[in-house]
Amino acid sequence: MSTLSSTTPGPDDPFGGRAFVPRNDGTVVGVGVDVVDIPRLTAMIERTPALLQRLLTPGEQGLSAASRAARVAAKEAVGKALGSPGDFSWQDVTVEREALSRPHLRLRGATLRAAEAAGVQHLHLSLSHDGAIATAIVIAERGRPAGGPTGERTTGEGTSS
Repeated sequence: MSTLSSTTPGPDDPFGGRAFVPRNDGTVVGVGVDVVDIPRLTAMIERTPALLQRLLTPGEQGLSAASRAARVAAKEAVGKALGSPGDFSWQDVTVEREALSRPHLRLRGATLRAAEAAGVQHLHLSLSHDGAIATAIVIAERGRPAGGPTGERTTGEGTSS
């Protein structure tokens, strides 16, 4: 079996295509994934109505059952991507969406402090629901290192190194 490479394979590579190997430069702080059973969450909220206010921000509470479940999954995924900050609050994370744009996360409180302490600059979010399951994936990413995309420091004109 050939080793993974990010270059285009030769004609003797039986699979073909191109390998996309993960970065190993510390850019990705963490990845979080969570799934929520939509009917189960709905039943829990019906049994304990206060759970709706505990898990979801006011802007999230009026959404469909599937969208509410996806928001709960997103909050769990944020916690996992950040390494489960100890004083995580459901109210510290909300999913926002502008018209015709991808959903994004807004953090505050202890969760925001945990993200900032880890150097997180970007949170990538993907939400999905199908049938009875809602899913969320969050990737927490640091900003680019000083000196450009590769992290190499560049020397400007007229300066010595």
